[in-house]
Amino acid sequence: MKVKFVTLGCKVNQYESEAMLEQLLSGGFQKADEKEPADVVVVNSCTVTATSDQKARQTLRRAKKENPDAVTVLTGCMPQAFPQEAEQLLEADIVLGTRNRASLLPHILNYLSSKQRIVEITPHETGEKFEPMTVSAFHGRTRAFLKIEDGCNRFCSYCIIPYARGRVRSKPLEEIRAEVKKLAEHGYREVVLTGINLPAYGQDLGLHLCDAVEAACAQEGIGRVRLGSLEPEQLSDEVILRLSRQEKLCPQFHLSLQSGCDATLRRMNRHYTTEEYRHIVQALRRTFDNCAVTTDIMVGFAGETEEEFQASLAFAKEIAFAKVHVFAYSRRPGTKAYLAPNQCTNRVKEARSREMIAVTKTTQADFFQAQLGRVEEVLFEQEREKNVYEGYTRNYTPVLAVSSRPLHGLLLPVRLTGVLESACTGEIVQN
Repeated sequence: MKVKFVTLGCKVNQYESEAMLEQLLSGGFQKADEKEPADVVVVNSCTVTATSDQKARQTLRRAKKENPDAVTVLTGCMPQAFPQEAEQLLEADIVLGTRNRASLLPHILNYLSSKQRIVEITPHETGEKFEPMTVSAFHGRTRAFLKIEDGCNRFCSYCIIPYARGRVRSKPLEEIRAEVKKLAEHGYREVVLTGINLPAYGQDLGLHLCDAVEAACAQEGIGRVRLGSLEPEQLSDEVILRLSRQEKLCPQFHLSLQSGCDATLRRMNRHYTTEEYRHIVQALRRTFDNCAVTTDIMVGFAGETEEEFQASLAFAKEIAFAKVHVFAYSRRPGTKAYLAPNQCTNRVKEARSREMIAVTKTTQADFFQAQLGRVEEVLFEQEREKNVYEGYTRNYTPVLAVSSRPLHGLLLPVRLTGVLESACTGEIVQN
């Protein structure tokens, strides 16, 4: 039988989809090609915004329409955070929460024999352990994701994720070492460490994120280790210095900002100020050569005045991010900000999104310009068009290079020669 996964959301979800796929492949299923009909379709959902939930519903309905005889599964954060709403989506033959992934294979086999709908969403509990899960291959990818942390204890006032993911829990170091070793044996040159709140890694084990980075970097065969999204307040000067001792660690840090206004940050229940954020960015740039700092910025949060937005805009200009994901605040039932007064209108959110995107596109273009003339190691990932290959430098600058030979999966020195809207162009340096 053929199985197909549709993954929505973050790198953690992508990792978990690969782990579930390996579970099904070991049970005798085969992976369906992208345009091939499937006997089982699994939708691994995101719920970070209301739009994410809408996309999950649309994806599930499309999967059922395109594969009317298939077993359809809805799993991931959306059913865990909103179990009643998920149960009502009758297009899903099986509905599983984030704690029930291990039962995916037996539930599919059970449904195939009984044709009885299955809904299993187990609430998260205090003290639960990190879910045993490994991935040995990422289909169609040259970089491997490695989930080392799950859950979040922060409870930002706008965020539903702690309810979907539970409390912080961490992958033991020996399991990280074993999985990185397996990924190296399968030919992966770069590993991206991911988590729901990555800097919280080890809080439950008496360890630190630095321990996980050092374990990954120690593996022979792995050329680059990259960090996923980071909460800023745990990056002390001492931590940054310790991370800088790992030569394989890529100098790119996705440092979640959300707002460049202190008043807005306080209402968001973020645990840092703009001055503290500025200090961390300066320390990173001072410590890591040609460092790239990327981020997320939310506009239109509950109560955000025009003055607050202008402060956030000015801060984004000042920091001069290499790349920014700009998104509008989305009200989530069950969060503190959902009932907050002075909600911004959609028109205000849209206008502020456009303005913030315009500013951060300028800082991205400036960052690309600063890369010109440099010779950087590029890991090539895919052929964008005939004989034009796309890859990423250590600081995650996207690069397009022309080559008559396949470059997929190769690490090559490239001289950066030009700037496009969303990438640099480069020429491969011949040895």
